[in-house]
Amino acid sequence: MHPVSKLVFAFASVTVAFLNSAVQAQQYPVKPIRLIVLIAPGGAPDLGARVLAPVLGERLGQAVVVENRAGSNGNIAGDYVAKSPPDGYTILYGADSLVAINPHVYSKMPFDTLKDIVPIASTTTSMVVISVHPSVPVKTFKEFLDYAKRANPPLNFASGGNASIHHLTMEAVKQHAGLNLIHVPYKSGTPAVMAAIAGDVPVVVAGTSAANQIKAGKLRAIAVSGRNRLPYLADIPTIGEFFPGVSFNNWLGIWAPAGTPDPILARLHNEINNALGNKEV
Repeated sequence: MHPVSKLVFAFASVTVAFLNSAVQAQQYPVKPIRLIVLIAPGGAPDLGARVLAPVLGERLGQAVVVENRAGSNGNIAGDYVAKSPPDGYTILYGADSLVAINPHVYSKMPFDTLKDIVPIASTTTSMVVISVHPSVPVKTFKEFLDYAKRANPPLNFASGGNASIHHLTMEAVKQHAGLNLIHVPYKSGTPAVMAAIAGDVPVVVAGTSAANQIKAGKLRAIAVSGRNRLPYLADIPTIGEFFPGVSFNNWLGIWAPAGTPDPILARLHNEINNALGNKEV
């Protein structure tokens, strides 16, 4: 083939691909969208996804179906989405720790968090709560620190998984207070909370979705990880009140497989942000 013909053919191919992508984006979506959540049902990301899904679906004109794929602090869900077709029909509701922390903690990642998925929109930030089973003889965070220092054997604490914000929050407390605690990771925060309620572990670090269990007396909150106290747990101190500068927040957002056409990403970005502005979300 003549060099000029090759150039024309290449240009035509690129043009056709671009036009096809543009047409797909204009028609998008034409079928339900799967919103993959990185934790088991009941935790903050799951609740956030289930509140967002119907409002977003109404705006897009197609159902948004929530699907939970828990484990490995989001690696399972993230890998699933990263390997899905980049067409906007499989997207991830994930957390910052999946992208920013997991690659530095897990010796082998199943996908590249910076190359294989792309961000669409941020949804919310939250903090975590340190709670104890009611049988643990402490009422305050200070009493807990004293009790944990004396405990022999060391106390176990449950979290939503290795490298989760729950896990790292307690590791920071351990470091600053000089504690020896044993980490018991679960697939996500909800199973960890259920284990603490059942008395399988005396201490749990979980998201604010555990507030109902705390108010029901099934757990006793002793500290929160944010810079400020929670309005609905106003009598519970922040960790920073004991260890200045120590605070942790959990950032949640939505990602798509790398290679998803820009017009589809832009549509999702705009509709998600508009949905988040809805009073029902």
